Amino acid sequence: MVTDQVIIVEGRQDKLKLQPILDEYVEIICTNGTFSRNRIEQMLEPFECCEFYAFFDEDEMGKKHRKLFNSVYPESNHLYTRSVYGGVEQTPRKHLARVLQDAGFAVKRGFLLSKG
Repeated sequence: MVTDQVIIVEGRQDKLKLQPILDEYVEIICTNGTFSRNRIEQMLEPFECCEFYAFFDEDEMGKKHRKLFNSVYPESNHLYTRSVYGGVEQTPRKHLARVLQDAGFAVKRGFLLSKG
């Protein structure tokens, strides 16, 4: 499949948490804990024409990943979970759906929070 948007997450569980929420094909790439400038560039080289979205945990390691990623791809978009959840994997799917929808992704209706 072809995509013009790529979401970068820290681990496989983060990817598995996001995939069922999306109602469109989006490439989701896991850093799997190995994170350096060179590694980022190698991972994302096949997707140079895509728009990047970094969705890292709200812990110390996630903040380090976000800072490094931003230095390599300053034009990238950053998605955030609430610090109370700690990480993407622990975030309720309804909240993740809202974050993704607010960023312009198509999400499945069943995951959206009610407005009331």
